[in-house]
Amino acid sequence: MSDFAPQTAGGKVLWHFTMSLDGFVAGPDHDMTWMQTGISERPGFIQQYVETTGAILGGRRGWDMFPDAGNVYGGDWTGPVFVLTHHPEDAKPADRVTFLNCDVAEAVRIALAAADGRNVEVLSPDIGRQLLERGLIDEIDLHIAPVLLGDGIRLYEHLGGRPIYLHRVGADDPTAEVDVRYRPAAA
Repeated sequence: MSDFAPQTAGGKVLWHFTMSLDGFVAGPDHDMTWMQTGISERPGFIQQYVETTGAILGGRRGWDMFPDAGNVYGGDWTGPVFVLTHHPEDAKPADRVTFLNCDVAEAVRIALAAADGRNVEVLSPDIGRQLLERGLIDEIDLHIAPVLLGDGIRLYEHLGGRPIYLHRVGADDPTAEVDVRYRPAAA
């Protein structure tokens, strides 16, 4: 069940992640095995992103952990991938991947031009945070997985920062909290 309509292509900059209930998008050292164990996806879930995504923007740390750009959405999506890095000269080249050494705003401009009217998916917590602080994120698209990781890489970490209030897309009251209810799974 979903409380919002499927994603649409409209040239948006989406900060897109599946996140644990306790706010982690990856475990320690970018471990992603938790996403492959006991978490089911809604029918058509991946396909809506395959059809609406025009480009991917990610960071170097994530790229170095997962350098197989052909595997975005199980290999169903093919398009340009942009990896923002301070050291593009030592990055291992890959098909459809462009390594950028520029400001995050310039990286978004480049990715939007390449997306050709479809969405740019930001798949980096650090880049997403920087873009959010600059007002360059159109939507945050989160999928909360029924798992508690306890440690890892948080979606948003800005210690000492100010709160950033959000409006829920498609809700009657965009400021209402979201309610979820889970039970611990049997061992």
